[in-house]
Amino acid sequence: MSQVFNSPESSTISRRTLIKVFGIGAIAGVTGYSRFSKPKPTVFQKDTLSLPYKLNQEKSVVVIGGGLAGLACAYELSQRGFAVTLLEKSPQLGGKIASWSIEAVGETFMMEHGFHGFFPQYYNLNSIVAELGIKDNFESLNFYSVLYRDRKYKPEIFRPSSSAFPWNIVDLAIASPNRFKWGINLTKLKHLQVFQAISGFQREKNYQRFDSISVADWVQTEFPQGLYDLYFLPFAKSSLNAPDTMSVGELMQFFHFYFFGNPEGLAFNGTKDDMGTSLVQPIVRAILNNGGTIITGANVSEVTALDENIDGLKYYRSGSQNNVAFWVKQNADVETNNTTSLQYFGAADEMFAVTPDSQAAISLTCTHQGCTVQMADDGKFHCPCHGAVFAADGKVLKGPAQRDLSKFEIVQRQADELQLVATNQESASPEIIKADYYVFATDVPGVQQLFKRVSGDVDQKVRSQVEKLSIADPFAVCRFWFDRDFAWKQSNFTSLSGYQLTDSITLYHRIQEQFIDWAQRTGGSVVELHAYCYKQQEFPTQQALLTAFERELYEIVPELKQANLLHRELVNQHNFSGYPPNSYAQRPETSTSISNLLFAGDWVKMPFPCGLMERAVSSGLLAANEILSREGLQRRSLFSVNPEGLLQI
Repeated sequence: MSQVFNSPESSTISRRTLIKVFGIGAIAGVTGYSRFSKPKPTVFQKDTLSLPYKLNQEKSVVVIGGGLAGLACAYELSQRGFAVTLLEKSPQLGGKIASWSIEAVGETFMMEHGFHGFFPQYYNLNSIVAELGIKDNFESLNFYSVLYRDRKYKPEIFRPSSSAFPWNIVDLAIASPNRFKWGINLTKLKHLQVFQAISGFQREKNYQRFDSISVADWVQTEFPQGLYDLYFLPFAKSSLNAPDTMSVGELMQFFHFYFFGNPEGLAFNGTKDDMGTSLVQPIVRAILNNGGTIITGANVSEVTALDENIDGLKYYRSGSQNNVAFWVKQNADVETNNTTSLQYFGAADEMFAVTPDSQAAISLTCTHQGCTVQMADDGKFHCPCHGAVFAADGKVLKGPAQRDLSKFEIVQRQADELQLVATNQESASPEIIKADYYVFATDVPGVQQLFKRVSGDVDQKVRSQVEKLSIADPFAVCRFWFDRDFAWKQSNFTSLSGYQLTDSITLYHRIQEQFIDWAQRTGGSVVELHAYCYKQQEFPTQQALLTAFERELYEIVPELKQANLLHRELVNQHNFSGYPPNSYAQRPETSTSISNLLFAGDWVKMPFPCGLMERAVSSGLLAANEILSREGLQRRSLFSVNPEGLLQI
């Protein structure tokens, strides 16, 4: 939001006038910042001693989770001489930035979980990009728009800048065609308190004061309405947490990182190809070149603990199953399809479907990325995440899944429970691995499942912290292929505000090479809508999501009503980290009381401001640094924006 937009309207009001209007002249005078000198990134955990860089003895690390956090951790440790083994449950690496191939309009494309922007203050992620020599995989989107459904607000345009606080606010006011609709008046006590709160960030004090209230409740107390409509609502939702379930403390941290503490500007880069090609695979190659081992399709079945430490773990590779019988309870909360007589057993990502009097059960865990499939009206199991389809007997009918749903024999029936054992195992024995250190770097559902598999005594506080982690509302992406292009005055990635479902639109045929090539050959277009955090009760089915996306797309781009829709692809997942009120204090940190276990992921309590992909990468590097420190090695210097704001409360 700290951008300069040169328009005729913006030239009618001076910086001096804006400073007077918004009452920040005194602040500008005491900060010591100029238009020509901006804050430097803050170094976190810089070692003052000159310590060895590389390990000179054998030490091993198992990293569970192949998203950005796990990849960053494995990348750093593999460079330092550790024997690193990375286990990932899915066939693809990358987690929320994974890519997979799909068939559309007679061709093969790479699909992903929606557009991701690379901001200049992603210092730690960008440092890895620089080290890998892959800067050319990214290019600037030049400018960035926010489009409002409510026509009382004109579109906001943001461009690259190097203004630090408070000049970024001044520049924003000069640039904004809606500046006189902000509704902020610093002579009002409540408005002044809001301004002090959002610009005077102090981490611990911030969370102590604001973590107990949701954003939705906070803005009801004389918050400047225009400021909320124009900036806080669209940018808060881009955190993938809805205002009614997001802590104000977390919102403050988010805004400090992206705006008030950020001297780099809001414009960002996008990838020239899909995220897997542009970022994930280069990191993977670096890990392998450094001697690391990466195993995909690895399903951890047991984590053994001994003397309050992790002693080892067991896992099965894709296609193999645990041959130990286990019990599952009937799940009466799952809605049954009226056209079938299925009964459901288990919960979370371990669900099973059984027909009455049958001696077999079908696992409802999609063999693509582990989502839970659902029986649709057509009598087939559909994956709500990436579109795979399975027959009623579990046979795969449509990718990206490549394997049938797993089948289990019913050994015993007892009241509302079943005892199951896997059938047709490719391997009856698990693989066992032991290491000096273990890093759990999965998403929230993944780390909670891992702790359910821990056998032996571990600190109950750590168990409790993991159990209490929250998952945000689901997010969804729908990508459309059309037979014609259309005029578009806004940015190729544009935030949208005021729609029931849609939060952004991306014109892939103008930013990624595979789609640019297709559009040039066919004259078509590829458009994606993204819902960052929708309410499941409002859109309970895949068809409800598709219908709403299509309706809103035609409202956003009316010209497409005249085009032929050639293909659409829906991605829908419910695994992003939640940051609800009263969650900060009990959030686990990198180090745990289990001495050889560390945590990484965007759910970890971070010691400096960061968000989204940068939060994941930084958490992985923090875990690596902790291991390096314990082994007497030089830690990697980590960077962030200024950790505190200027207006201390």
